[in-house]
Amino acid sequence: MICVIGAGIAGVMAAYFLQKEGTDVLLVDRSSVPAGGGSGAAGAFISPKIGKGGPLQELTNEAFAFAQRFYRENFPEHFHGDGVLRIPKNSEDEKRFELYEAFNYRPYERWNAVRAEAAGLKNVPGGFYFPEAGDADAQEVCRMAAERLKFRQMEVERLEFAGDFWRVIGAGELIEAEHVVLATGYESDLLDLRYMGIRGLWGSRGDYATSRRFPISLHKDFSLSSTRNGRIKLGATHVKSPHPCRVCDGRPLATLEAKAAGITDTLDFRLIETFCGMRSTSRDHFPIVGPVIDVMRMLAETPAITRGAKAPLIHLEKLSILNGLGGRGFVFAPLMARHLARHILHGESLDPRIHPDRLFWKWVRRSAAS
Repeated sequence: MICVIGAGIAGVMAAYFLQKEGTDVLLVDRSSVPAGGGSGAAGAFISPKIGKGGPLQELTNEAFAFAQRFYRENFPEHFHGDGVLRIPKNSEDEKRFELYEAFNYRPYERWNAVRAEAAGLKNVPGGFYFPEAGDADAQEVCRMAAERLKFRQMEVERLEFAGDFWRVIGAGELIEAEHVVLATGYESDLLDLRYMGIRGLWGSRGDYATSRRFPISLHKDFSLSSTRNGRIKLGATHVKSPHPCRVCDGRPLATLEAKAAGITDTLDFRLIETFCGMRSTSRDHFPIVGPVIDVMRMLAETPAITRGAKAPLIHLEKLSILNGLGGRGFVFAPLMARHLARHILHGESLDPRIHPDRLFWKWVRRSAAS
């Protein structure tokens, strides 16, 4: 049996694809329901990444292509493919859009200001419209996927490896698993994961009642959904402070509401519910998918690595991680989870762009320098 710890979108998808590949899986979370943390607060916008090319944009768009098909096929009632319009953040960004276009995910449409105005926008020069993009119902997707899995509420306090299996230990509770997958997000203190540089990014989302009929979703430096059943959602992963509630000062949506009002009519928006939560990102902003290095053993057995020496990497047995999905958790999670499931169960090689090993040697050098 494989135990997946953490029932946000990363953990739910890891368990989902492991079970799909034919193995016995138990999903564990401290909350009584999946998506009790940052994933449940997500806007869950599923769109490509724009930019000047490069590995991260390429990987993101591969994940987007997989994700939008996956949600359409498996959760059609909770994926809303109305398309997403990507809008320049400012005049400088508008100039960069000219460079971005050659690297755009296809299909897309180039909109001008007239087209944007026809869609109910103001002060918008245009942008790139991606018709296959959309957004998902974050909590509903996680909980619907988890309905097909064995789920257990448990506050995991520590992990112990017993030679052939892992002991997952909570207060008076014990689970024995042949393999463990860590999908705990920004709270990653069960093992020494310092080299991965996992850190939190705070995100907020508001669901509003409105009489407006907004036909598409859009993304600027915030995201606004199309209107469905008289509701619209506004959100962003936008606060990097370790104390986001102090920064927000009790009004986590104030900045986003002001930005939205600058490009569309929000006068009748009435806030129904506010969602806030922490996402996790890696040191280099790529997902972290695969085996975990035994840091303490590496440092104890090969201390010369802190002085620039190389040594074979030692991994913790029968343990993997799926983390660092950042503000694009619902884009990355399905494809990354499938990669991980096939790696664990069938020995398929992992893409070096997502393999956790990529982060170790830079961390060792930085640690030695400091």
